[in-house]
Amino acid sequence: MAIQLLPEELVTRIAAGEVVERPASVVKEMVENAIDAGARSIRVDCVEGGRRVIRVADDGSGIPAEEVELAFAHHATSKLRSADDLSQIVTLGFRGEALASIAAVSVVTCVTRHRDEESGALLRIDNGKIVAREPIGRPPGTTMTVEHLFAKVPARLKFLKSIQTERAHIDGLLTRYALAYPHIQFTLTHDGRRSFQSLGNGNLRDVLLEVYGATAVEKMIPIGTEANEPDRPTQAIGSISVRGYAALPEYDHANRSKIVLFVNGRPVQDAKLTYAVIQAYHTLLMTGRYPLAVILIELPPADVDVNVHPAKAEVRFRDPDAVFSAVQRAVRRALLAALPVPEPPSVLVDQRLSLNTALETGAAAGNREIDRAGLGPRQSPLSGAETWERVGIARHIPSPVTSASEATANLPFHSIHPQLPALRILGQLAATYIIAEGPEGLYLIDQHAAHERVLYERLWTARELGQVAAQHLLDPVAVDVPAESARLLEAELEVLQELGFQIEPFGGNTFLVRTVPAVMAQDDIAAALREIIADLEMGDAPLQRDLEARVLRRICKRMSIKAGQVLAYPEMAALVRDLEACESPRTCPHGRPTMIQIGLSQLEREFGRTA
Repeated sequence: MAIQLLPEELVTRIAAGEVVERPASVVKEMVENAIDAGARSIRVDCVEGGRRVIRVADDGSGIPAEEVELAFAHHATSKLRSADDLSQIVTLGFRGEALASIAAVSVVTCVTRHRDEESGALLRIDNGKIVAREPIGRPPGTTMTVEHLFAKVPARLKFLKSIQTERAHIDGLLTRYALAYPHIQFTLTHDGRRSFQSLGNGNLRDVLLEVYGATAVEKMIPIGTEANEPDRPTQAIGSISVRGYAALPEYDHANRSKIVLFVNGRPVQDAKLTYAVIQAYHTLLMTGRYPLAVILIELPPADVDVNVHPAKAEVRFRDPDAVFSAVQRAVRRALLAALPVPEPPSVLVDQRLSLNTALETGAAAGNREIDRAGLGPRQSPLSGAETWERVGIARHIPSPVTSASEATANLPFHSIHPQLPALRILGQLAATYIIAEGPEGLYLIDQHAAHERVLYERLWTARELGQVAAQHLLDPVAVDVPAESARLLEAELEVLQELGFQIEPFGGNTFLVRTVPAVMAQDDIAAALREIIADLEMGDAPLQRDLEARVLRRICKRMSIKAGQVLAYPEMAALVRDLEACESPRTCPHGRPTMIQIGLSQLEREFGRTA
């Protein structure tokens, strides 16, 4: 085929694919233009997750009437004049691609008035073609209305996710800009319902309250201090300043999504800077847990290149190590100043004290013998249901069911044929592994992973039978969640109800938890719900069955026996017997092994007993 130049309309639509990925991309470009125009108030209204309507109104400087059409031309911008300006970019937009790309794949109506003109202009563009232009009266500022996004590009339209997912992307985007520009009032509505609003008073902490809620903000500390601007703490290191807030280690999160980064007011994604924040929490957080942090980095424009990604979501630094160090040191310094000096832990001392206490108790009771080798008591210090209740394990006892929790506990497993041989308990190693003997050799059983498997299969059986036992809370627990998380939670309330949760909106981004699965009755409900929300945020719109399994795995992980917990002999025996009854006893619900086996032949080789 002969080489030929592509038609201008096709070129524009191809270019639009790099800039306009989803409705949130449209909101991003419009909001950035409003910020660059000096707006003090920005309002975003969306219908059907932005698929049908996106309207962004601002009170900025507006567009001169004679330049409105030019604003929608490809590579037309007021923010660059020469190539030298690329090294000194101080605005969010600069390429002149956004409006042209949006207008190429939607119906756009622009109503604007420049602050120095007496009247404004209305321009309407239908998928790249101007269909109306007329003078109009309005206050200074601009209102951009985007309708029927991707309606004439079905290949792009089919890749959009559910309305709830697209709404969540828009929520997350706008809240980030509100954090970066606390002096601007941001308002967001979905289908006529207000989803978010910031005060615009310049106080970052007030924006944090709106985004994350009072519970989270109480656990957040400022990074750096400025005597004249206490609401804008800054820690300057050389030409790099770092400010913001970070949560104390006790308010952790299940993934990195709550580490929010800004460079010169621009929200960015940077794995190295995210790692710098995580490194600041070194030894302060458990493995697999991540902090909540809002970090704003400011440095000379010449030291950062923002022109490396079509969506301007990534940047490059002239001296990345210096920026990494500045962030890590600023966050670490704030944390250490806010935390008490911890005493060095001693697991061995704790275990020795526990053993001495057990010995003294046994001697005083005079009714049982203690195995001083650490293999546990030879007779149970607890009896019957007391033993099982302590660790959340219940045997299949043919006795009357007296409570909802007992109903769940006594549900049978799916397995009919044993998946493990009968095991004889020998003891416990490092308060973490159960040592057992079987016909094929020695077994080391991870008590946490094993208990996860037992709880998971029991809860999944209850879910299949529609018999998940729920516990009503004496006092409902109010939980504040970020705006983008609130939309996802609302969309899955029915699924959570089938798993034993009764959760209802309580205004804004606050939810009331009234019931929980019975197994969670003694848990930290607010922390548990935050972890469940983190699971909802993993990936886009999973199938209901997959989502239920994900939530159940989270519940089991939280409620299972932990490593380091000393178990009595009957408790170990109960756990192993229940594990033997599972369908998949050799792995936990997350895929980790519950046990390792050392065969007799391997032991004989190790001891040189082979012929």
